Amino acid sequence: MADFASAPQSIGVAGGGLMGRLMAWQLLRRGHRVTVFDAGPASGEQSAAFVAAAMLAPYSEAVTSGAELFAMSRNALAGWKALLQQLGENSAHPVQLNDAGSVVVAHELDRANLSHFSRKLRAAVGDDGNVQSLDRAGIEALEPELPHSFRQGLWLAGEGCLDNRALLVALHDAIVAGGGVWQPNCPVQSVVAGEIQTAQAIEKFDWVLDCRGLGSKPDWPEVRGVRGEILWVEAPEVKLSRPVRLMHPRYHLYITPKPGNLYVVGATEIESESQTPVTVRSELELLSALYSVHSGFAEAHIVNSFARCRPALTNNLPQIRVRDGLIQINGLYRHGYLLAPTVLESALGAFEGQQELAFVTELASFACRAGSHG
Repeated sequence: MADFASAPQSIGVAGGGLMGRLMAWQLLRRGHRVTVFDAGPASGEQSAAFVAAAMLAPYSEAVTSGAELFAMSRNALAGWKALLQQLGENSAHPVQLNDAGSVVVAHELDRANLSHFSRKLRAAVGDDGNVQSLDRAGIEALEPELPHSFRQGLWLAGEGCLDNRALLVALHDAIVAGGGVWQPNCPVQSVVAGEIQTAQAIEKFDWVLDCRGLGSKPDWPEVRGVRGEILWVEAPEVKLSRPVRLMHPRYHLYITPKPGNLYVVGATEIESESQTPVTVRSELELLSALYSVHSGFAEAHIVNSFARCRPALTNNLPQIRVRDGLIQINGLYRHGYLLAPTVLESALGAFEGQQELAFVTELASFACRAGSHG
């Protein structure tokens, strides 16, 4: 096990998505020499992290992912507040964090789906004060613009979202300002201990950190892609102050507010590694459900539509692999922003010799032993 605290190390980071940027930034803060190899531009717009809703939703995700993920992610808001405070110390553009919770609603015909969601949620998280039932007056008090047809709902007070596009830019700027080397539009072909191979050269480092997500598949065959389809809409006539989830027989639609009257809308999850454009059926269903939540979306402008593949492993939980000269982090699935503070803390602890890891470690068991978030 390496002791990164003993002397500065040269570190090559393969992948400039969320985890690659977070790890590079924190390792620079610890005095190491870092080079980031990013397959796309510095903005991160080709990554899954760029188009994501960046919801911090431990309670909502516990319904489908269970108590194990909830234990790892329940303190995501607190973790991000600490990280953003560090990031903002020398930044002229603080990243916005929305910690106003989220609201879950259903149309009258779909109330059974809301009741089922509520039962599964309480079974997963127990008696938790952050889960509160809402009547029509309660919904109106939180989100006055939601239709009166929503008579029942839930307020999940321990949830929120952040401005992920601003975050990716801020992390890039912090890395460059901290002395890191950024190699944009430079895809990594393969990694081995102490080496990163690109089309141009083989670069040598004391340590290599592989955060390529789906791009790591040649070196980690168990990684698979799960397709998600997302819309960005600009809706000046809509004023939602927190993420809203709509229960539906076929999917759980989420609507996440972003700065500049933008909303990120999504629901789909498809076992496919196709990155072809969003299908007509998916777009029609998303837009129809969106309009049913707020009529103001009828005049919204569709800014963009994206299809991206999230990297997942067999059990849909992340893993960290550590051996001399090579660290691999993968499998964050649709929980990238939700689990990032815990993954970051766990990986840094392993690198610095504070925790012992087996060659292959599931983050879930490691996080419990290490006393990480949750």
